[in-house]
Amino acid sequence: MLYIVPTPIGNLEDITLRALRILKEVTVVLAEDTRTSRRLLDHYGITTHLRAFHAHNEHNVVERVVDELASGVDMALISDAGTPGISDPGFLLARACVAKGVRIECLPGATAFVPALVASGLPCDTFHFDGFLPHKKGRQTRLRFLAELPYTFVLYESPFRLVKCLDELIAVCGPERRACVARELSKLHEEITTTTLEALKLHYTQKDVKGEIVLVVAGKPD
Repeated sequence: MLYIVPTPIGNLEDITLRALRILKEVTVVLAEDTRTSRRLLDHYGITTHLRAFHAHNEHNVVERVVDELASGVDMALISDAGTPGISDPGFLLARACVAKGVRIECLPGATAFVPALVASGLPCDTFHFDGFLPHKKGRQTRLRFLAELPYTFVLYESPFRLVKCLDELIAVCGPERRACVARELSKLHEEITTTTLEALKLHYTQKDVKGEIVLVVAGKPD
């Protein structure tokens, strides 16, 4: 059995009782960064063996991991924060498990874009999640595609590139398009700001931006 287990995106209380039980019961916890995950497990007194499983090694180890799972070893997959597979390692392993008939259970739990989307006040009955944009090749093409969507879209962005991204969004969406920057979700300095793209650019140009960023942008008006 492979358990896909969401972990807190900031506040350590945002983990389910079921997730804690499974992390204690499995033989191995596959972790994106074992140092980060060890702090979480130590906080809850969990001593399960940690093994690295991340973007730089998953292609090399995925077959061995699936073979172990198929032989009867129970494992849990976690990322540094949120739900594995959502802009984090996890898809390759899930696909390989499905192909080999290994049972998967994905627990519900923390992920950054859902609270950002709901708290933004922008329409969320239909939305498009795009994760991180390409850094170079294809970036402008992707931005132009997103700008034409008639419904809300959601992006992840680095704090170091936030102002540049807002500037690029203004170029394709216009300065008055409504948008939200959600920063440091569930942490002490959580900030959720919904206004126009132009106002967001001005606001974040004047301050030192820190923390993980979720960008929520309204769809193209009729």
